[in-house]
Amino acid sequence: NEGVAIHEKAQLEALVQQARKKRMPVAVHAIGDQAVETIAEILHDNPLDSGERDRIIHAQILRDELYDKLTKLNVILDLQPTFVASDFPWVIERIGKHRLTHAYAWKTLLDKGIPCAGGSDAPIEEINPLLGIRAAVERRASFDQKIYNASQQLSMYEAISLYTSGSAYAIRHENDRGKIKEGYTADFTVLDRDLFTLAPHEIGDTNVTMTIVDGDV
Repeated sequence: NEGVAIHEKAQLEALVQQARKKRMPVAVHAIGDQAVETIAEILHDNPLDSGERDRIIHAQILRDELYDKLTKLNVILDLQPTFVASDFPWVIERIGKHRLTHAYAWKTLLDKGIPCAGGSDAPIEEINPLLGIRAAVERRASFDQKIYNASQQLSMYEAISLYTSGSAYAIRHENDRGKIKEGYTADFTVLDRDLFTLAPHEIGDTNVTMTIVDGDV
């Protein structure tokens, strides 16, 4: 009820204020639109002045007016694209078809200019980032093999960027990590095929042949 919601918001705001006293960012798990709106309001009222970035983790179900609120915050959305593969079609029964336009709407978030990073949510989902890239590009459910909200499919470049430059941005290393570029830390992965030449369903069959972290193989 409304009283409980107000009490919980106050508790959450108190935690954020504790972090702010230490000039620390926060990372908050928020799946539904009410949860995202609540933390967005708290972050707006308690801005971060240390240059760090807050994270909202999941942000799966939104409303149209929330996009504008998110663009005004120093926040990055920590997304798990594999949820599209594992949550559909049963999630439709939970939220109703009328909410699908803004559910798992990764493309809309990027088009609105809202910073996003990609993750796995392991051990709930498999840790393999290639499966997340495939889910972001294809949006095919594992249960019935149907594609859901095709308008939200990401390009291969957008999907890979979530896990590279997006993740670097999330930890304030966008100027020295996340790209293969002169002056950047030598963090990259070598695959046995070119993802940009594959059909989406082939991405999961790709193998890692080498991983380099800060120049070390």
